[in-house]
Amino acid sequence: MWYSRTREVTEAGEAVLRGIGVRDGQTVLDFGCGKGNYAIPCARIVGKGGHVYALDKNRAALDEVMRRARREGLDNITRMETSGAVYVATADAVVDVVLLYDIFWYFTLGDPRLSELLSEVYRVAKPGALISVYPKHIDVERLRATIEAAGFHFRDTYSGTLIHDRRPVRDHVLNFVKIRLR
Repeated sequence: MWYSRTREVTEAGEAVLRGIGVRDGQTVLDFGCGKGNYAIPCARIVGKGGHVYALDKNRAALDEVMRRARREGLDNITRMETSGAVYVATADAVVDVVLLYDIFWYFTLGDPRLSELLSEVYRVAKPGALISVYPKHIDVERLRATIEAAGFHFRDTYSGTLIHDRRPVRDHVLNFVKIRLR
């Protein structure tokens, strides 16, 4: 059961990531990666020429990401443990895709950390980078306006089977592109 459940989650994650445009050779930041529901399939998609930064404050979750990566023979994931501070330990403009999936129970509207998060995402994202947002637990229109005010242009909505709490669910993500230089 565990294997088939994990496989189902991984396949659903891969479908979402391919659907939003993740492809071979890209560098991806999975901010708040949890146990790797998207980091693992992302690493499979970007391949040996790409890279995934799996960032989370939960050490046990990151341990699970790395165990899963080893089991699948994936060596293109960098573990990034944080204390909860909004900082990504990379150079500026190095990331092609940023995943902000199911983190808005932690970064709420009006919380100054949300502005810090979007500034940090802006810093690490390349011009033209995709910022994909799973807007669970937050007012979608207000979040969209906040992200656009931070320098990102709304591209589209992707609807399909997403992963929430390690279960496939029908939902949507909002996709933005970094377009302007500050």
